[in-house]
Amino acid sequence: MTDGFRALVIDEAEKGVSASIQQLTDDHLPDGDVTVAISHSTLNYKDGMVLKGIGRLVRNYPHIPGIDFAGVVESSTSNSYKPGDKVVLTGWRVGEAHWGGYSQKARVKSDWLVPLPSAMSEQRAMAIGTAGFTAMLAVMELEAHGITPDNGPVLVTGGNGGVGGVAIGILAGLGYEVHASTGRPQLGDHLKSIGASEIVPREELDVVPERPLASERWAGVVDAVGGNTLASILPQMKYRGAVAACGLAGGAELNSTVIPFLLRGVKLLGIDSVMCPFDQRKIAWERLATDLSMESLDALTEIVPLGDIPDLAGKILKGETQGRVVVDVNA
Repeated sequence: MTDGFRALVIDEAEKGVSASIQQLTDDHLPDGDVTVAISHSTLNYKDGMVLKGIGRLVRNYPHIPGIDFAGVVESSTSNSYKPGDKVVLTGWRVGEAHWGGYSQKARVKSDWLVPLPSAMSEQRAMAIGTAGFTAMLAVMELEAHGITPDNGPVLVTGGNGGVGGVAIGILAGLGYEVHASTGRPQLGDHLKSIGASEIVPREELDVVPERPLASERWAGVVDAVGGNTLASILPQMKYRGAVAACGLAGGAELNSTVIPFLLRGVKLLGIDSVMCPFDQRKIAWERLATDLSMESLDALTEIVPLGDIPDLAGKILKGETQGRVVVDVNA
């Protein structure tokens, strides 16, 4: 690849931010010890916020969004990577505080990278992305706290989102009975096709619970919604059940009581995928390569060119996307 490369650049505008495809050179790239020739990125909820200028996630403009990317090392001054190594990056506030993956090149710190598992392509790595990586971390936390298929059903909220879809596929492949919550019942057949055995309407959970305890229903939960949904789940947890909380699409407040924790020993597990240590990242990516059906992943994936991302940003914020949107930065 020559020094010149294409990137989706956002800048401050009178009403929010503006986005355009621009031609840049290596001299524009920020500091770092590894330069990566990117092949694919992906679209996450946070990317939608950045592209719409919501939440002041980006403080310095011009900026290249994209919190994930996969590609091949082009040059390196690090002992950890050499040219030709395939790598993946999620988190570390790349795409927010540091230029991200909506570009044909990135320069980053080697500590932020993870070797791409040999059995996984760059395209599939980005079909997984931060969302799927977060889902794997959530499943690993449930396992670490004793939740096995024998304990009972596991609920996945936000089933049609990126975290939810991958979590369903992982859990079903590991032998769990998976219940999936969605606000789009017309997509119930799709969720069953990737591993869900029961569909729970979102409105059934999107309420403030009337009582601190209800009938025991789930042994584990991967919750990507938060808010009232999480509050209504806690009273319905089985004895010594666990909830892996990894999202707040339904709100950041939690209107609940301590009763489920004190009387049923329920565990609320926070999942952080942004600053997750390297060793845990490596294990999660290796497990994704073995525990997630690639056919199931492909069924969740839509591939789009770089220029489509600004229009899709609004759709992901409105919950109008389905599954995983992979960005081919060279298209």
